[in-house]
Amino acid sequence: MRRLSFALLLATGAFGCRGDISAEPPIHMPPWDDMYTQKKFHPQGESALFDDKRAMRPTVEGTVASGHLREDDAFYRGKNADGTFLAKAPMKVTEKTLARGQERFNIYCAPCHDRSGGGRGLVVQRGFHLPVNLASDHTRSVGDGELFEYITKGIRNMPAYGQQIPEEDRWAIVTWVRVIQHSQYASLDDVPAVSRDKIEEPSK
Repeated sequence: MRRLSFALLLATGAFGCRGDISAEPPIHMPPWDDMYTQKKFHPQGESALFDDKRAMRPTVEGTVASGHLREDDAFYRGKNADGTFLAKAPMKVTEKTLARGQERFNIYCAPCHDRSGGGRGLVVQRGFHLPVNLASDHTRSVGDGELFEYITKGIRNMPAYGQQIPEEDRWAIVTWVRVIQHSQYASLDDVPAVSRDKIEEPSK
């Protein structure tokens, strides 16, 4: 009973003191007390331990964040072991890949390149620099790995999309660009036989 009375009295006293101004130092209950009062370096703080006086140490060259080793140069950089660009995407291209590539292309690329790849997107119509035609001879001549790097790092007026678009989606976009290119230079022989009767040949 005495313990209960003491606990109630203590709780009442603590509640009654809430909001009051006090000159007494704050009370830090363990285990947080040691962490609060221990000696430590604060962000952007100074340290006499190092010649440059910086408490925050620069990243050691070659340091890789956990889970981001990315040793596969083909997939993550679009390059062969000798540093040359891949001719073909390092992944199996399926209908799902193409559908994803079309979707991501329409989101990230079509505003400038338009959905046909011709370079007359809405952004360009409002004054942005005219981008390259994705079906041009030059663009068709470069390998998939080089297109992947253009998306990753940007080129000329085109910004880099490495931070916004994951690697797998970048490769999917590359495969869709190839579809756009092929569609503009395809012949009737490229169409499956079962679908050819649905296509009208241009009149001569």
